[in-house]
Amino acid sequence: MTFLSPADAEQLRLAFQRCRDMEGTLNEQLRAYADASRKVFPAYGEAVDRLVVRLNGNGGGETAPRPGDAMPPFMLPDESGRLVTLSALLERGPIAVMFFRGHWCPYCRLNVRAVVQAQERIKAMGAQVVAIMPETQEYTRQVKADSGVPFPILTDLDNGYALSLNLAIWLGAEIQRLLSYQDMAKFHGNDGWILPIPAVFVVGRDGLVKARFVDPDFRKRMEIDDLIEALESASREN
Repeated sequence: MTFLSPADAEQLRLAFQRCRDMEGTLNEQLRAYADASRKVFPAYGEAVDRLVVRLNGNGGGETAPRPGDAMPPFMLPDESGRLVTLSALLERGPIAVMFFRGHWCPYCRLNVRAVVQAQERIKAMGAQVVAIMPETQEYTRQVKADSGVPFPILTDLDNGYALSLNLAIWLGAEIQRLLSYQDMAKFHGNDGWILPIPAVFVVGRDGLVKARFVDPDFRKRMEIDDLIEALESASREN
């Protein structure tokens, strides 16, 4: 089994910085990082490919809420411990409910950064974003501080809400070994190695899903222009 050496970790850190600062769409940045990561840590890239095949074969994320469905309610703590509900957020306007794997995931950090950069456009149309992660508040606070996140980051401890949406997945023993250099038990407050499939649900003020993006391949995310377009459409309906 191949593990990530300190020299490889440094290469990945530099690759992340290059991809973060490059011109291009979010998914162009994500693809560039995936390519760089595969060169540095090929065993992990191959393991992720196998995970994606397994998840697609199991219909990963397919039964999550679709456009026209009611978005199931939630009550989750934000980074300061304050309980946040979907209903209270919707009183202020349509919202993008976004699931992320965690602060340690470079793809999530690129995604969060792109959403932060679009925040003024989102706010101008009266829309909002809320992020949900399976990490303790120590780490959601870290994400907010590191990325200058202006929107709430909620803790879905033990993936309870993600499970209710059929988004929670077990990473499997192979990836667990490859990622053993990450202290997931500390991040999550458990050693289950369960993460959400990254997903976006654009929800109108009527509580119905207007658009969604769900892909078992965490290296792919909803493009920012598509997110803006969906939020604009939801804003016009209200």
